[in-house]
Amino acid sequence: MRMIIPLAAGYLLDLCLGDPAGWPHPIRLFGWLIAKGEAWLNKGSTIFLKGMAMTLVLCGAMFVFFWYLSILLWRLHPALYYIVSSLFVFYGLANRQLVVECRQVFTILQRNGTDAGRKQLSRIVGRDTSTLNPAQIRIAVMETLSENLSDGVIAPLFFYALAGVPGMMTYKMINTLDSMVGYRSPRYEQFGKFAARLDDVANFIPARLTALLMVLVTASGRGAQFMFRYGRRHKSPNAGYPEAALAGILDARFGGANIYQGVIVTKPFIGVNPRELSPEEIEKAAGVNHKTCLLMVILIICLNIL
Repeated sequence: MRMIIPLAAGYLLDLCLGDPAGWPHPIRLFGWLIAKGEAWLNKGSTIFLKGMAMTLVLCGAMFVFFWYLSILLWRLHPALYYIVSSLFVFYGLANRQLVVECRQVFTILQRNGTDAGRKQLSRIVGRDTSTLNPAQIRIAVMETLSENLSDGVIAPLFFYALAGVPGMMTYKMINTLDSMVGYRSPRYEQFGKFAARLDDVANFIPARLTALLMVLVTASGRGAQFMFRYGRRHKSPNAGYPEAALAGILDARFGGANIYQGVIVTKPFIGVNPRELSPEEIEKAAGVNHKTCLLMVILIICLNIL
């Protein structure tokens, strides 16, 4: 029950509340710590070693802190443990907000036109959106929705299943490090390389598990076929699997050329049907996200009961 109650409560909180604007969030603290460490260490010589040291210290500190916090809370009072642990599971999940943000791009694109859709999309993707047409905007949303289902939902739940809140929060630190310093740019190429590789390792199983769960909740034979055929073709060792599963489920084609920080990056195509997605299909994709998240929660609960 020490695993099941916080998981169920945190899942329901995320389902109902998402990420309310103005609420405090531990990821903001993670980001502050990373920014301070990067400003202090990312200069001079041995840049790679400094980046590796910062990554290991921050991740280790997160695990130790939340491990002893869990012990302390339980000793003070079980109810206090359940309340605080449920809140951190809530903070560790990002499914509702992910769906809300992606759905909003489709809605604004449909109501206000291409320029407004491009601007809204730029809130959730790293690519240059200024030249995208409506079809490309919708494809970008679907790619983001599937990729973030893995690293924003299933991966945190996977590490919760392994090590409770300490495991979940340590993964969130790894993921935040990758999103802040894991870039191939002059500033971060060496400093963030270890964080980026650690994120690849941490997401290796969750990405493939995400794709499998997506296929199971939709009973999509084409999704399974795409997962095995196209998953490994992506530049990322992990992102291709959930993207391929969703492309198969929708019978669409993802990938192609995009601009990142002024550089044209050509991704291999995932799928063979270059059709234009309809505005209504965001609801089908959102349903895949919610069902996949729920199935993962149910599996963890069943494993703990057994």
